[in-house]
Amino acid sequence: MLIQSFYADALAHISYLLIGSNNAAVIDPKRDVDDYIQEAKKQGVKITHILITHSHADFVSGHIELAKKTGAKIYAPEKSGFEFDHIPLKEGDTINIDHIKIDVLEVPGHTPDHVAYVITDLSRGELPVAVFTGDTLFVGDVGRPDLFPDIKDQLAENLYHSLFDKLLKLPDFVEIYPAHGAGTLCGKALAAKRTSTIGYEKLYNKALQFSSKEEFIKNLLDGMPEAPDHFRRSSMINAKGPITTDKLPKPVPMTPDEFEKHINNRAIVVDIRSYIAWTGGHIPGSYSLDYTCMPFSTFAGWILPPDKNVLIVADNEKDVEIATIKLRRVGIDYEIGYLDGGMNAWAKSGKPVKSYKLISPQQLEEQLKEGKDLFILDVRSPQEYETGKIEGSVNIPAPAIRQKYNILPKNKEILAVCGLGPRAAMSVSILEQKGYENLSILSGGMTSWNQYHNKQPACSM
Repeated sequence: MLIQSFYADALAHISYLLIGSNNAAVIDPKRDVDDYIQEAKKQGVKITHILITHSHADFVSGHIELAKKTGAKIYAPEKSGFEFDHIPLKEGDTINIDHIKIDVLEVPGHTPDHVAYVITDLSRGELPVAVFTGDTLFVGDVGRPDLFPDIKDQLAENLYHSLFDKLLKLPDFVEIYPAHGAGTLCGKALAAKRTSTIGYEKLYNKALQFSSKEEFIKNLLDGMPEAPDHFRRSSMINAKGPITTDKLPKPVPMTPDEFEKHINNRAIVVDIRSYIAWTGGHIPGSYSLDYTCMPFSTFAGWILPPDKNVLIVADNEKDVEIATIKLRRVGIDYEIGYLDGGMNAWAKSGKPVKSYKLISPQQLEEQLKEGKDLFILDVRSPQEYETGKIEGSVNIPAPAIRQKYNILPKNKEILAVCGLGPRAAMSVSILEQKGYENLSILSGGMTSWNQYHNKQPACSM
C-alpha cells in the first residue's frame, strides 16, 4: 500500500492517491485531475474509486472530471444529498481495494455530512494504519463548525463527539491524512506539518486539550476567521457536480485595443504580477492579486465577482495558464482573456496607466516624526493585528474593504499595510475602484517594519 499526497498551495488543500496492488482511490480530488492520472500510470495501477469526505466549501472538487476520465465510481456521504451519480456511504460501510480495507466513520461537525475513511492494509495486519480525516481533524487543529451559522452550536457539539468518541479512539499509531494544511480557512491555527498520528495529536493538538465538552465548544467558536465569499458558492457547485474543465473557455490573447474593448463591456481586470510591479504601473481599475506571493485562489474566490468575464495582466503566458487553473479551482468559470505582451504592450499603445507610491519603513518613520497626517490602514486579520501594529493604525481586513471603505477619509493620504505587501496592494486596488486617489503602500509590510526595528516579522504575506 502506498499513499501519495498532492498539495494545492493556493488553497492549502491536500488530496491523496491511495494505491493498492492493481487499483487505486483518489481522496478529495482537486478540480484539475491530470496529476492523479499520471501518477497512477507511473505506479501501474488503475483509478477505480473516488472518495469524498464531505461537501467541500473552499474549492471546487474534481470528482466529476476524474470519474469521466477514468471510469472510477464516486463514493460520498449518504447525508450529503449530492445530485450526481454516486455510491452513498454511511457508518459501518466497508470498501475493499485489492488488499486494502476502508471502513467508513460518520464524523459530522465541520459539515453535517462528514465521513472519515479508516484504512487497514490487510497484507500486513488486521489493525488500521491510517485515516483520511477530511476537515474534521487537522494537524494541530480541528475543523470549523460555523460554516452553517444557524446550526453552528449543534455542529460544534457533533464535532466534539466525532473527535473524542470516534477518531481519538483509534490506535495511537494510526496516521492522520487531513484535507488541508496550514493556511486554510477551514480551521483556525493548523500546524505546518501535513501529516501526524492520532497519538501525537492527542498530546499536542491545542484544540483537543480541554477537559469538558463545554470548554471545547467555547474555545472552538471563539476567534474563528471570516469565511470567504466563495465558500457557499463552491459548496453548491460541488453538490450539483462541477462543469468539467474541457467545457470551459480557454484563455484568449488580446491586443491592447481588444483588451480595452472588453473592459468597456464590464469585464474585470486582474493583475497577477508582483504587487511592486502593479504599484509601479497598472491599468486603472484593475485588481491587484499577486500570483507569486499570496494564497491566490483563496483571495480570488473571496473578492472577485464570479459572474463576470476576467481579463488577466501577467508577465508571461505560463503565468496566465497557472492562474487560470487556480481561478477555476474556486469556481470562476467565465471567459478569460489576457493582455498579449503584458503591460509593455499596453504602455506602448498609449493607454492610461495608474501608479502609487511605495514607502519604505525609514520613510514612514520620518513622516511620522515630522507629524504628517497619514491614515494608516492595516489590512491584516484581527489575529495578526494583535501580534504587533504601527501605533495609530486602524485595522480593517483586506476583504472587508469592499464593504467598509466608506468609513475611510478622502482628505488624507491612506497608507495600506499588511504582512509583506500583496494584501495592501489588493486593498488599494479596491479603494481605487471606489474613487480613492491619495493612496500608498508600505513596502514589505509589517515584515520590513519589524526588521527595521529589529523585531520578529509579524507574518509572511
